[in-house]
Amino acid sequence: MATSEDKDDKLNDAESDDGEVSSSEALATTSESNALEGEAEAGAIDTDGEEVAEGVVALGSERYVHAAFFLAGILAAFVASKTFVLVWNSLSGWSAAVRAVPQLVSYTEEQRDSIGLVVGAIVGALTVIQSYRKESVRTWANDVAAELSKVTWPTREAVLNGTVVVVVASALATVYVTILDRIWSFLTTLVYGA
Repeated sequence: MATSEDKDDKLNDAESDDGEVSSSEALATTSESNALEGEAEAGAIDTDGEEVAEGVVALGSERYVHAAFFLAGILAAFVASKTFVLVWNSLSGWSAAVRAVPQLVSYTEEQRDSIGLVVGAIVGALTVIQSYRKESVRTWANDVAAELSKVTWPTREAVLNGTVVVVVASALATVYVTILDRIWSFLTTLVYGA
């Protein structure tokens, strides 16, 4: 984004040799800076003046929140579907439940699974909608996503170097403990053996 220092620099560049700024040059410089700021805020360009996708800048860390709610809905739908089918199958094997509700055994297991998927999808959608409507849950999720977006992940080289250090240290510790074990075994054999 163009800062006030950038605007001042452009105004200084627009000054003539005698120190006066022509009004048309100052107006052009100011309007150019304002246009860049407006486009950067709209997401059309980034702070360096390069074009970027509008949606990426506009969503920021909120896209992770939406993805998390979507995944939570899928998980809730899966669990609800499996629970529904498990309860239905258990009740259909119970003779008292079948006598009370004979429709329990009128569906095959494949039909129960299909009905379970529909019930699970409805439960998952309702769970996500109710969770998303709660301001406290949404605020908490946005805060978590904002904090996670500040994380700097290690480079491939850093991970590789860390892995090598751990493997070498583990190997050295294994050799050290093995040598101590052999020495201790030898000494106990001398003292208590024979």
